[in-house]
Amino acid sequence: MIRLATPDDVPAIIHMIRELADYEKALDKVETTAEQLHETLFGPSPSVFCHIATDGDEVAGFALWFVSYSTWRGRHGIYLEDLFVHPGHRGRGHGKQLLVELARICVERGYGRFEWSVLDWNTPSIEFYQSLGAEPLDEWIMYRLTGPALEKLAATETQR
Repeated sequence: MIRLATPDDVPAIIHMIRELADYEKALDKVETTAEQLHETLFGPSPSVFCHIATDGDEVAGFALWFVSYSTWRGRHGIYLEDLFVHPGHRGRGHGKQLLVELARICVERGYGRFEWSVLDWNTPSIEFYQSLGAEPLDEWIMYRLTGPALEKLAATETQR
């Protein structure tokens, strides 16, 4: 079953974020706390959303996403930040169910895109996404500013 996350799900979501980061060999990069995630998802003006896959009474996985925008399409879209299914629950359709739910939201709301990133070495995920009809955007390279580089750029004096 797929449902919207509730505040009670925050500990499970944090646990899965850490499991995903460990799988992606980046556990040391996780800074998110339960308090931050709670505020992000359930604060006064949430702009990040989470769906939970359940298997009986157990949380099997999650999809954390936010609304994006395409200037070329002139419409919003969904950007999937993280998708994770516990290893013990894989192969039962939970990942596909989460993606189907987000695709339905896109269609129902008239959104033009549903996008996400995947590490280039994550062959099982790449094959799964391609089996659903998703296509890689080989011509686009993602860039990111964090930490000192972000702070340096923010402190740059510009002419106004």
